[in-house]
Amino acid sequence: MIIYEVNHDVDKEIEKEYTVWLASHIQEMMGFEGFESIDWYKLANEDGQQMVCWSIHYHVRSMSDLQSYLDTHAERMRADGANRFGGRYRANRRILSLLRHID
Repeated sequence: MIIYEVNHDVDKEIEKEYTVWLASHIQEMMGFEGFESIDWYKLANEDGQQMVCWSIHYHVRSMSDLQSYLDTHAERMRADGANRFGGRYRANRRILSLLRHID
């Protein structure tokens, strides 16, 4: 299992509009081969912050499935957010591979 983590820092003024768009974006992501589930986290932050911060964890079956997404769909998916919201948000990404799980 691979975690494809996408962190969003969003201007609070567009939070509602961005939330609606992100929910739709996630649904589209879940249609790609190997994308099995997601966890959507809100990062705790100080009152008065001008940004809302979310971390989306896409659970992807294999690195091959993720690479297929990156090669085929990522550019278009990223451009959609940039075209809609311009510089009013930032996104950064990481790929996590599980080394060990301890209960």
